[in-house]
Amino acid sequence: MAVSTELLALGAYVALAGLYLLVAPAIVYVYLNARWYVASSFERAFMYFLVTFFFPGLLLLAPFINFRPQPRSLNS
Repeated sequence: MAVSTELLALGAYVALAGLYLLVAPAIVYVYLNARWYVASSFERAFMYFLVTFFFPGLLLLAPFINFRPQPRSLNS
């Protein structure tokens, strides 16, 4: 049973689409969450590039991610 060339091409497109729309934006979210408040100006520009480049995938993942600040503990 041989796999046709069209099926291989379709599989490659699906793999690349999944990487672009799901995997890479998830990694970008983790990176942004870890480095947002301590980044230098060059790193901040790189972050803006990542957000621009992976914008469709970030939009797809946005409803499922909560990055609200954690409540502060007030010592009184």
